[in-house]
Amino acid sequence: MADTKREIERKYESNDSGLPDLTGVAGVANVLDKGTTELDATYHDTSDLRLAAARITLRRRQGGSDAGWHLKLPVAPGVRDEIHAPLADTVPGELAALTRSRVREGQLVPVVRLRTTRDVQNLVDARGRLLAEVSVDHVRAERLFGGEGTAQWTEIEVELADGGDPGFLDKVEKRLGKAGVRPSDSPSKLARALAETKGGKPHPAPPPGRPATAGDHVLAYVRAQRDAIVALDPAVRLDTEEGVHDMRVATRRLRSTFRSFGKVLDRKITDPVAAELKWLAGELGLGRDLEVLAERLIGSLADVPPALVSGPVHDRLRAWADAGERGSRHRLLGVLDSRRYLDLLDTLDALIADPPLLKAAAKNPEKVLTKAVRKDFHKVTDLIETAMAQPPGRDRDLGLHEARKKAKRTRYAAEAAHPALGKPAKKLTKSMKSLQSMLGEHQDSVMARETLRELSAVAHAAGESAFTYGLLYGREEQRAAAIEAETPDAWKRIKNKAPV
Repeated sequence: MADTKREIERKYESNDSGLPDLTGVAGVANVLDKGTTELDATYHDTSDLRLAAARITLRRRQGGSDAGWHLKLPVAPGVRDEIHAPLADTVPGELAALTRSRVREGQLVPVVRLRTTRDVQNLVDARGRLLAEVSVDHVRAERLFGGEGTAQWTEIEVELADGGDPGFLDKVEKRLGKAGVRPSDSPSKLARALAETKGGKPHPAPPPGRPATAGDHVLAYVRAQRDAIVALDPAVRLDTEEGVHDMRVATRRLRSTFRSFGKVLDRKITDPVAAELKWLAGELGLGRDLEVLAERLIGSLADVPPALVSGPVHDRLRAWADAGERGSRHRLLGVLDSRRYLDLLDTLDALIADPPLLKAAAKNPEKVLTKAVRKDFHKVTDLIETAMAQPPGRDRDLGLHEARKKAKRTRYAAEAAHPALGKPAKKLTKSMKSLQSMLGEHQDSVMARETLRELSAVAHAAGESAFTYGLLYGREEQRAAAIEAETPDAWKRIKNKAPV
């Protein structure tokens, strides 16, 4: 079973490759010599180095205290999540799955072997607690695939102790700098090995030029959302807190962009892609929507005085949520391993490589993008006014839900247009986000009431009291009514200040 560790480290070089005295670093009471270790690591990648291009490393390492398979995923400069799996002859399935959005149908092969002699020192405080591990690594690199040759170098690596203050690394760096030690130009040993052996560095797609046309701006936004989906795939598989939500948002942004800017990108081409994105968003939403709804209902129940809780309401809510979450999690992992999902990623790549641009794509972005955003905004206006003209009930609920979805689409269109339109687009984005949140709270109340009706029926059939479910239902009705009462004035303020 793989486990994950947040790794915060910095790499350095020096002309003499020596390690200066670090006892003068603030907070360091002692420097402990931990001896020398021999490490032997084989790095795996695709033949075209897709992982390296994304600054991802996958290695099988022998020697040291953490021998095994290691997958490192970038989080921020100098910060990576390192996922460990036991030593095995082939790439463990759980690590291979975490690279699938990059590798897809490609094959992982050994590309570089690094043999390292590591001299380790521990920096500890006055209580003997580890602050950081400092190592001097003497590295010998051998190219195994996609080139040939060897390279050698020495580097200094400083890794923060688990739970340590990243600011401590600044203190160490200041001391190293005074001794002539400089930050390394290479983000990782693998990157340096690839650069210094014949065959060269991985070749990621060159960044596009500065957006000039309407098409440039729309494609930049499309590209960013495609990149987000691919990069978030491991986070979803690892069940990180916001992974599913963030990937779902990226799929929605893409769909909205295709629809809002149908004068820029040919919808005969993008509509089938949008349909597949809708499928993916739906699969991502099964568990996420259930999680949000469960938190809402359980939180509401916690506010009910004990004397008004009749029957095993909490247990029934918890059992309902747990059953749904287990099923949706298993289903989602199947989706991410499916041919349909991988085909969607390939289709997005192809669309970006050869975009279906229409005549308007070559025009001035301010005029084209403003017109598209304004069109979406006017649709929100129509939907809000139509919904509020309905009496309270199902028709109004459905109308406000449609207005919320259109507000979200307008928000994403404004986001895409922001680099071209500046402050007006940013202002509209903020307004639409506010409206989306308010109407989202209303829709959550609608869904909560539907669920409470279902659970109360189950409880009644089991001979339990349905009183508390009715109480919670009434509170949700009050929440929805308050939002409906607030909506006309809130929309009037937004409409009057709207920069479109």
